[in-house]
Amino acid sequence: MTSRIKISSAFDGGNISVINASEPDNIRVKIPNDTNSKFLQWFYFRLQGGMGEECVIYFENAADAAYPDGWKDYQAVASYDREYWFRVPTEYRDGKLVVSHQPEHDSVYYAYFAPYSYERHQDMVAWAANHEDCITDHLGETAEGRDLTLLEVSKTQGLAKNIWIIARQHPGETMAEWFVEGLLERLFDESHPIARALLEQCRFYVVPNMNPDGAVHGNLRVNSKGVNLNREWKNPNKEFSPEVLAVQNKMAETGVDLFLDIHGDEALPVNFVDGCEGIPSFDDRMASMEALFKDVLVSVSPDFQTEIGYTPDQFGEANLSVATKWVGETYKCLSFTLEMPFKDNQNLPDEVVGWSPERAKILGADVLYPIYQVMQSSHMKVDGE
Repeated sequence: MTSRIKISSAFDGGNISVINASEPDNIRVKIPNDTNSKFLQWFYFRLQGGMGEECVIYFENAADAAYPDGWKDYQAVASYDREYWFRVPTEYRDGKLVVSHQPEHDSVYYAYFAPYSYERHQDMVAWAANHEDCITDHLGETAEGRDLTLLEVSKTQGLAKNIWIIARQHPGETMAEWFVEGLLERLFDESHPIARALLEQCRFYVVPNMNPDGAVHGNLRVNSKGVNLNREWKNPNKEFSPEVLAVQNKMAETGVDLFLDIHGDEALPVNFVDGCEGIPSFDDRMASMEALFKDVLVSVSPDFQTEIGYTPDQFGEANLSVATKWVGETYKCLSFTLEMPFKDNQNLPDEVVGWSPERAKILGADVLYPIYQVMQSSHMKVDGE
């Protein structure tokens, strides 16, 4: 009997290469490299014809992934409608990622994490732009000519603290844009006291997607030029990293009082932040703001923790090509990379969906609490101000 299995990825963010799909229980695929890059890890594809069959998908080159440690205890996500994503049984053995699933419908999508499409990105920008407290700013174009859009959100026209939040420098870290969606929903909630108070005293500058080209191509870490944007902040250029250059130019106009760069981490099964301990300008004031931010977020969100994270840089050894370090050093402000898991949050697991778009959105809304507390603190006052 001829297999009815059909696998496709010729859509926004899709990424897979089929080796053999002649037998449902022995489907062989490979994850293609990012555009002009050796990185690979992101996958997203549609499988048709497998309803009621035990489909077993072998990712033959999983050991070549950018972060093979990320496969340990990882479960792929699946969806029938591309709205609700759930986890499916997944193993990493003998250098291969193996997904086993019996689809309940004829068409099912599998992905590394719940995708955030370019179309949804455009919808979010349009939705935000229609809010009375938001204006859009065209920062420039990507290497392939896609718009790089900034959302400026505030209720005040006067003096205000400038809060910058960027997401998806690494396009496959889609949880970052889900996070931003939740943050904006909270900011636009006229009845929420934190949102109202912040918008009266702050101006939010939000870039929901720093890397639209990479997102459309289905890349994990790079733009269409094969460049990792989060290693370009020291010396960005118009040809290879126009996205970073455009944001830096706007930052120079506005200044930065607090900065968050939203990411996903392949290996660590928790939510955490990475700060600026290693930058030359790091001092007690910065340390106090970092501690306050983390203490408040821990107190309001059981999904956040401070025990597990990256090893802090030694003083003076931070890589200033990384956004958080460059911004912290340049503007002497609170500057954090916030990381979410591709897996589940091991401290508060959910067997059905794992870490999910819905949970990322809630964390995005909750992050306004520590931002508010830092804005109220005496540490925001710089000597001579």
